[in-house]
Amino acid sequence: MSKKNSPNIGHNKKSFLNKPVEHIDIKSFDARKIIDSMEKMSFTSRDTANAAKIFNEMISDKDCSIFLTLAGSTSAGGCMNLYSDLIKYNMIDAVVATGASIIDMDFFEALGFKHYQGSQFQDDTELRNNYIDRIYDTYIDEEELQACDKTICDIANSLQPKVYTSREFIKEIGKYLKTNAKKKNSLIETAYDHNVPIFCPAFTDSSAGFGLVMHQEQNPKKHLTIDSIREFRELTEIKLQSKQSGLLMIGGGVPKNFVQDTVVCAELLGKKVDMHKYAIQVTVADTRDGACSSSTLKEASSWGKVDTTKEQMVFAEATSVLPLIASDAYHRGHWKKRNKKKFSKIFQN
Repeated sequence: MSKKNSPNIGHNKKSFLNKPVEHIDIKSFDARKIIDSMEKMSFTSRDTANAAKIFNEMISDKDCSIFLTLAGSTSAGGCMNLYSDLIKYNMIDAVVATGASIIDMDFFEALGFKHYQGSQFQDDTELRNNYIDRIYDTYIDEEELQACDKTICDIANSLQPKVYTSREFIKEIGKYLKTNAKKKNSLIETAYDHNVPIFCPAFTDSSAGFGLVMHQEQNPKKHLTIDSIREFRELTEIKLQSKQSGLLMIGGGVPKNFVQDTVVCAELLGKKVDMHKYAIQVTVADTRDGACSSSTLKEASSWGKVDTTKEQMVFAEATSVLPLIASDAYHRGHWKKRNKKKFSKIFQN
């Protein structure tokens, strides 16, 4: 953006961006007693305890491949290290996420930038005058976000101009972070280290999209592009190579539907696979609107996607319950006996 077209930056920017979001450490507290107590309660407490129980069953099942799906802003809201730890401690085998979760939040912080605590009651005109973006009560420096966009462009410019899946491109970002990360142990870098593939079916709806548009604009005749069809086939291949599968879904949206559809895709390819055996979704979406994000797991069973034997909907804002579920799983320690799937290795690139 040229200086002529840039917003007039005010004098209060530092006062707005002075309290960084601190990401929760699931290892620092033991949620087992809380989960055990919630199991004896009612409503969302008991749903949360049952979700924790199902997640531990997934981890204990040696035949189960576990998919984490991310939609929404929980990474910006304090769960970034939680997700990295789920991979580091072998509780997740593949990730399906929005581009924003992976690039605007995780990669953004890996570059050394931060999210800041703010207020949902702040005058948004004043925030805009200071070039600050708001996610409910959380602030982002727009200038830093544009630096993130430009870094994506730089990475794209450094790669061979060909067709990539988002998984392949994110793997290249992981490789970039090994030598350039200002903050270590991001989700992308941790997944790269542990051969856990990350898929973003709506990759361009994020800072990745801005960066790749800049890349193509700078290289009109020779540039890379993203193939979302091939990545759907790749994700389906993981399902085909899994005897059983489990879903830990945070929010809904495209990631939720994309991973559930692997069962249908396999069927259309003439392959016989079981429905996802285990499924947990944490969401605040209202089930009455007929949308993907709010559709229940029982509803998904009518499409042949999810078995109803071991499923749990948790209607809660994810940052309030997910740390308990994850801490419970970490401290119960079933992950210590799991074999690593290393699904990134089944692909050539």
